[in-house]
Amino acid sequence: MFNVIVNCHARRVRKLVAAMEKKFRARGIGYRIFYTERTGDAGKYARSLSESGGKDFIVVGGDGTLNEVVSGLADPSSCTLGLVPAGTGNDFAASVHIPHGIRALDLILGKEARPVDYIECGTRRSINIVGTGIDVEILRRCATMRHGTNKGKYFRSLVATLLHYRGTKLIVTTGGETKEYFALIAAVCSGKQFGGGIPICPVAKPDDGQLELVVVESPPRWKILPELIRLMRGKLLKRPITHHVSCSEAVISSPDGKIFVQYDGEIEEADALNAHLVSGKLRMYRG
Repeated sequence: MFNVIVNCHARRVRKLVAAMEKKFRARGIGYRIFYTERTGDAGKYARSLSESGGKDFIVVGGDGTLNEVVSGLADPSSCTLGLVPAGTGNDFAASVHIPHGIRALDLILGKEARPVDYIECGTRRSINIVGTGIDVEILRRCATMRHGTNKGKYFRSLVATLLHYRGTKLIVTTGGETKEYFALIAAVCSGKQFGGGIPICPVAKPDDGQLELVVVESPPRWKILPELIRLMRGKLLKRPITHHVSCSEAVISSPDGKIFVQYDGEIEEADALNAHLVSGKLRMYRG
């Protein structure tokens, strides 16, 4: 029995779900569909269903919906997870080679679920990337905009942030070593990309049993845009302002107090970002 959790605000979702139901019925596969109404519903469904014995889940939505479900599972090690990408960015789907549309369901029904890593962050989990810095400021600005498409809002937020962002003081601890940075961005990665296709860590592998810590020092203001262009081209890891290390855990905090953290694009204020790897526990249908 598949528990299908659907972001009802995702693109063309009703048509996609109808096609999925047709395929389920044709193959005699049991399923239940749960539509979200607001942010947080996907996590609540995942929690209640897994606590009552549900083990097989399919997410129809984007990275945010996937994050909620992974965070909500009572015991990820007892569950299998499928993803039918229907969000704006679908970054994690790209990292694990999950196709869009009904072909994603064909993958789920035609393959065995395999282990995938995720990041434990206190009461939150992330399956793709967690971090802080300029990306969080862009997302915070974007969330306040009421008009325009998602991509249009993101672009306008990017421009506004570039005009005002100066960097942030961060304390980063990993492997028993603590360093201070004035950073443009700091991220702990299991997946390769975020922000709808920005390859912050192309070498990351979501099933290799390690995390990738990426800290980019803030350059002079007039160099921020060129460095962001290198980021969007996947070339930032080679820059002298970038510090990259493989790890199993990392702590990121600010000497100035709380920080805003993005968990797969979902923003929350925290005392610190405490991230550690959980490997081989959650099984996922993927390419």
